[in-house]
Amino acid sequence: MNVPAIKEQTALAAQPRQQFDLSPQTFEQALTFCDYLADSDLVPKDFKGKPANCLIAIQWGSELGLKPLQAVQNIAVINGRAALWGDAVIALVRSSPLCEYITESDDGNAAICKVKRRGEAEEIRVFSMDDAKAAGLAGKQGPWTQYPKRMRQMRARAFALRDVFPDVLRGMPIAEEVMDIPMAGAAQADPARAAIEGESEKQLPFYPEADFKANLPKWWDLIVSGKKTADDVIATLQTKGRFTAEQLKDIRNPPKDEDEGEPQSDVAAAAGGVTQTAVER
Repeated sequence: MNVPAIKEQTALAAQPRQQFDLSPQTFEQALTFCDYLADSDLVPKDFKGKPANCLIAIQWGSELGLKPLQAVQNIAVINGRAALWGDAVIALVRSSPLCEYITESDDGNAAICKVKRRGEAEEIRVFSMDDAKAAGLAGKQGPWTQYPKRMRQMRARAFALRDVFPDVLRGMPIAEEVMDIPMAGAAQADPARAAIEGESEKQLPFYPEADFKANLPKWWDLIVSGKKTADDVIATLQTKGRFTAEQLKDIRNPPKDEDEGEPQSDVAAAAGGVTQTAVER
């Protein structure tokens, strides 16, 4: 074999194998791609059957430096706002040349996050259980009860990375923070609205106990199936009547046994005059 032929084969062998990539290059391709994503079982519920949500998430991801599938998996829709999950946040910052280091620790009561931006002094953010109590988070049902250490870590990390690297995150809020905003600050955010809702609540009768017991399994089906959260169901039902603290607790704690029966249909999910469609609005 002559020398030119050998060089040609060597050059071909050295060429990197092209990776298959579905990233859309045009708006039309993006629309088609989002239709496929919305029809897939491999996307979160925020994007299932919602190609428009997929399209916005992909655009957000493009601005942040995330590939389309990374964007769909790491961007959540919470209270109508796009937010990044904690692990995606730290991944984006670590990959930036502006970041020198990020260290995290926890002393059993407080989470400490230390970050260093190139050319600037080290910044430290701390989030303790005292902070969690002041924010109404300590003992809150869910992750704050089950994984308080992890939640402290997420809060300290969010404060540090949003304060020091807002340009890298493009001002995107952190999902772990946004999820707690309604519970922690709703009363203070709009006192006039709270006063109106409080007055309205006084005029509503308590939900009849017999109807409550009859409809509770149907509400649990909505929650367990993931169609609505407990708070979503309660918010809708409270337009029809008031609930006691014990009743609210029952709604928020559906049984975990897998043999509770088949989920109710949309028609059967009517709860005290509130249909499945009404609950989902």
